[in-house]
Formats: sequence, structure tokens, C-alpha cells
Amino acid sequence: MYRILFALVFRHMDPERAHHLAFTAIRLLPKLGLRRLAARFTRPRTDQAVSALGLTFPTPFGVAAGFDKNATAILGLGALGFGHVEVGTVTAIPQPGNPRPRLFRLIPDRAIVNRMGFNNEGAATAATRVAKTRAVVGRPIVGVNIGKSRVVAVSDAVADYRVSARAAAEVADYLVVNVSSPNTPGLRDLQAVESLRPLLSAVKDEARGVPLLVKIAPDLVDDDVLAVADLVVDLGLDGIIATNTTIARDGLSTDRQVVTAAGAGGLSGRPLKERSFEVLRLLRAHVPAELCIISVGGVETARDVRERLDAGATLVQGYSAFIYRGPLWVRAINRGLDDLAKAR
Repeated sequence: MYRILFALVFRHMDPERAHHLAFTAIRLLPKLGLRRLAARFTRPRTDQAVSALGLTFPTPFGVAAGFDKNATAILGLGALGFGHVEVGTVTAIPQPGNPRPRLFRLIPDRAIVNRMGFNNEGAATAATRVAKTRAVVGRPIVGVNIGKSRVVAVSDAVADYRVSARAAAEVADYLVVNVSSPNTPGLRDLQAVESLRPLLSAVKDEARGVPLLVKIAPDLVDDDVLAVADLVVDLGLDGIIATNTTIARDGLSTDRQVVTAAGAGGLSGRPLKERSFEVLRLLRAHVPAELCIISVGGVETARDVRERLDAGATLVQGYSAFIYRGPLWVRAINRGLDDLAKAR
């Protein structure tokens, strides 16, 4: 049904407008009293709970940052079957993001190009919304992903991140430092260890014991991936999210003119699958077994999720396939994981 709807309607709409329409429907689930009914339909049939970060995740599969930028659809996304919802990226200073159009589909590749630019209403506003969900029974685990405000110079990034971390730490189940989006000028420079160390140390101070992870880019060379991993272990952080979107455009099936027209931005979806899997394996072989690794990038099926878990991922996230698979995608993954477990 959704495939027909996508082919006839959504693929012809502006991607950002289509996202907002779908997002509105997800937000309405709790307001219409359908959250618990939907959750019974979408949750796993068997026990898939994962203990990580001092928390219990009802399923290993969650939604990556970028989908719920302002923490307005946490309960609706939980009702669809996500075990955790990572909201954001939020910044200390509210910002509109980059000019539109800024979201593009590469349909033959089942991929997305975005240059949203951390459009969000600010960390303080997001924190207020997250706080309202904390007492809700059956809510998903909530992570808050924080980034640098665009108007703040890279040299002042530490103080800027501190503001967001302070607000988010009051309400988040875990925190993520995003230094890997390609859509904020200079942000990826913060992945260099000499810049990253003082930043992560400062955010850890503000986190006050809330589990803290850092999200890295797939475009880092392997030696730099390992250098960040060593820093994470040295500072006593709780984990790494691998990976964010890529600036690469290699091996795409989409017509070159369409890719060129989409322009700059982060590429996500199926083309990211191989590299994100490589980074996962590289990290898992290098860091202590207890360090949490959340794998994201090119995940579309239950088998994809199972492969990531078998390769050492603690948890798995998705986003882009939501656009192509529709609202029952999460249910299909949860039930598919049930079936794969039974087949073992």
C-alpha cells in the first residue's frame, strides 16, 4: 500500500513537505489516543531487550537523529516500534537552517541528500519537550544529539556545546556530541583529536553522569577513526555512533544530472551501507567489549540490523529507509528480528 502511495504521491512532492506531512501524522498518534494500540501492533513479539548505557532498550532498533529535530514526536515514534528516539541535532542558539530546497531523494539508490543545517528551535526548547515524556509509561529511550550553533565560531565551540549539554543533561537518557555533519561550516574539523579532546571533556563535565557518545563521519580514514576511538576510551565516554552521512558520491545509480542538481550535503541511505559496516567492524575490533557502538547507515531490513548486531553493534539506528518503506517499516524490522531469532 505504501509503495503505491509513494509512487503516486510522495515521490512527486517536495521531500521536505512530504516529511512534514508524515511527521504530523506520527505526532497525532498519542493525541488521538492511538499510541498504546499502535504499540501493541508494532512492538516485538519476543524479548529483544538490550541492556546498554545503564538502560534497557526494548528493541535494539531506534531512529537516528535528524528525523525528530525538535523532540515533538517522541511518543508517536515509540508507538511505531522504535526502541529509542534520538532527537536533534539541537543547538544552543535556535536557527532556521540552510535555505530551501535542502532535502533531495535519489530514488534509484534509495538514498537521501540533505543539507538541512541543524534547523531547530534550540536545546532549551527541546529539553522542555523531552521532560514532558519522561513519566510516560512505555515511552522509548530518548537520546539528545547536540551540535554547534552556526553563528558561533569554531574557536568558541566548546562554550556553545556546554550550553546545549547543560540543558539536555537534565532530561536525556543519553547524550550525543555531533561533530560530523557536513552541513555546518567547520564542524567536521572538530573531529581532529586535538580539537575533540577539550570539547568532549567539557561536555562530559556538563553531562554529570548521563551516558555520553560521539557521532563520527564515514569519511574519516581508518587511522582517524581509531584515533577518535582511543580518545573516547581515554576520556571514559560511553560510546560511539558510526556513522553520520557522507559527502562522497561514488557508485551511485541515480542519473548524474540529478545528483549534481541535488548539490552539496550529506548522503544517507543504501550507498552508505558498506562504509558504515566497515567502520563498525573496525571499531569493534579495537575498543573494549563494553563500549557501546550504535551502528547507523544503509540499514533497511531486519537482516541488515541482525548483521550489525552480529558484527558487534550494541544498538542499530535507521532513518532514510523510513522515506521509502513507510510507517510500517519499524514493525517489519521488529517482527523480522523475531523470525531471525527463531530460525537460529
